[in-house]
Amino acid sequence: MAFNSKTILEQRKELVMLAIQPGANLSKLCRRFGVSRRICYKWINRYREHGEDGLKDQSKRPVSSPGQTAKSTEAKIVRLRKQNPEWGARKLRVLLEKEHEKKIPSHSTITNILHRNDLISIENSQRHIPVQRFEYQSPNELWQMDFKGYFKLIDNSICYPLTIIDDHSRFNLCLQACDNQLSLTVRQKLTAIFRRYGLPEMILTDNGSPWGSAGNERSPGEAAFTALEIWLMRINIKVIHGRPYHPQTQGKDERFHRTLKTELLQYEQFHNFTHCQRRFDQWRIKYNQYRPHEAIGFKTPSQLYTQSTRSYPEKLPSIQYLSTDHVRKVQDKGTISFQNQLLKIGRGLVGEYIAIRATAVENVWEVYFCNQLIKNIIVNK
Repeated sequence: MAFNSKTILEQRKELVMLAIQPGANLSKLCRRFGVSRRICYKWINRYREHGEDGLKDQSKRPVSSPGQTAKSTEAKIVRLRKQNPEWGARKLRVLLEKEHEKKIPSHSTITNILHRNDLISIENSQRHIPVQRFEYQSPNELWQMDFKGYFKLIDNSICYPLTIIDDHSRFNLCLQACDNQLSLTVRQKLTAIFRRYGLPEMILTDNGSPWGSAGNERSPGEAAFTALEIWLMRINIKVIHGRPYHPQTQGKDERFHRTLKTELLQYEQFHNFTHCQRRFDQWRIKYNQYRPHEAIGFKTPSQLYTQSTRSYPEKLPSIQYLSTDHVRKVQDKGTISFQNQLLKIGRGLVGEYIAIRATAVENVWEVYFCNQLIKNIIVNK
């Protein structure tokens, strides 16, 4: 996919940030972005020599401003705060470092400047509470996916933002303005994301539509799966779900939703889907590449994220099971026959081949679809 001229600078930034990560596969990355290796190396070298200014077609902006005074520093802090009213002293200090400020004030000094300029409310001062965090060790081990609550556009259309966050880096892989929450729409958006970034090991969603209700039962002994879940398992992505009525299970995506609301949605209205997506794209670049993230040591998500080594299969791969497995095809009513017994598996898997695998417990077997354990069964001899 060639660069879109309207967002060429942003795409160069994203390409370079992915390319400079340790172990990055440049050949695969270039194919996903639709550029040659020569062009990729060109922007990497410019970025290393001149930073983000080097990614512009023409730029005469100096890298640093050694002649700035303390008064100009305060003016810059005020400007950054007004541009980003939800960002506190720690984030602003990181931004000053990125802009090569010669003398950077302490956190407390920046806070005093914000107070002095009436840029901190009492509510903001009392809002921040330390929390214990957990994340997976590497990018693409787990993605969190959900729809943010809908809102109305000026043309009276309803927008349902689809969001995907990498658990390790907090990198936003998807921020799409959708006009529905259907499984087909999600699959189309996911396919584009997979082609750009590769496949994750796991995807975490909640239990509502269109994600499905994996683990729940439509009738005794029958596991419930949606077409979307089956497709994801079919391309070797493990599907997991948060606990029902516990949105905090997807804490990072929920946190992203709050950030999206406080930094963009509460300040703007969008005329139509085109306008909305354009602003989503612009804010997404800011979130991934510019905004310091406190939970990852005030780095940006793009500094920690690397593309997946697992490419999207344009053709569904054949299902491989162990030579010791008992393979069965799921029949019309979602059942299989095993050891002279008729067992319920799930109507969503009709026509698919599943594997029955022995366990250490006598008469207890595991049922797998692709690489995912879908249920245990008891078979009495």
